[in-house]
Amino acid sequence: MPIIINLDVMMAKRKISLNELSKQVGVTNVNLSILKNGKAKGVRFDTLEAICKALDCQPGDIIEYREE
Repeated sequence: MPIIINLDVMMAKRKISLNELSKQVGVTNVNLSILKNGKAKGVRFDTLEAICKALDCQPGDIIEYREE
């Protein structure tokens, strides 16, 4: 899939764990893990907004498009 999820990179840069991000965003660890591993079929804008707020980043820092 040409959509790359860089959530793990941003989490490492901000030194935040999956558990902590899950609490701040209000999404289960399992759902965040699915997103982090690129297995999600989609993400809601309100979830993306909460992730960006918690990580102090832009959506483009998390989601990237690469042609195959």
